[in-house]
Amino acid sequence: MVDSYRHKGLRRALVKKIKEKGIHDEKVLEAINQVPRHFFLDTAFLEKSYEDIAFPIEEGQTISQPFTVAFQTQLLDVKKGDKILEIGTGSGYQCCVLLELGARVFTIEYNERLSKNARILLGKMGYQAKFFCGDGSKGLPAFAPYDKILVTAGAPVVPQALKDQLAIGGCLVIPVGDHKLQKMLKITRISETGFEEESFQNFKFVPLLGEYGWK
Repeated sequence: MVDSYRHKGLRRALVKKIKEKGIHDEKVLEAINQVPRHFFLDTAFLEKSYEDIAFPIEEGQTISQPFTVAFQTQLLDVKKGDKILEIGTGSGYQCCVLLELGARVFTIEYNERLSKNARILLGKMGYQAKFFCGDGSKGLPAFAPYDKILVTAGAPVVPQALKDQLAIGGCLVIPVGDHKLQKMLKITRISETGFEEESFQNFKFVPLLGEYGWK
């Protein structure tokens, strides 16, 4: 696995591009700058690795557009030491960005092969997270509460199970809508029973599968 001077130059150009699109959190930009995205794609697609586009990976899934990763991460307002639940490990790229920010990441993936591949790849890269395979729409209650929860797949509704697993003061970032388009939501738990919801722009994600997702 080689991260060359050329790769680093392509990443700097990518960071400049997403900054121009409105990502202003310098810590997020630096995390994007540190993670070698080309490690997550076949070597034949090196030139695509640092374009600001989503790209197909195995099992009919995608590695998210860098702007989308940065946007969701910026909404989370990650603090060093935050305990974060990621729903949808996918390639592992978003997980790496969270780890670069100093978070403690619990990540769950519906697809067993993707989960295994991400665990192996991140291990080779020197990143450490807690990997699980299962129905992410239910969260991971055994390790709750979480400071932050990030959902990287489009949900038909906000699963109550995820809201229940937030610490008071914690937030959930989740895209909600239909199969074609989802609105990005940020839900903050302000008390045992109280939540505040903010709505942002539209995105397009692969569907969240599971009991509280798409069947």
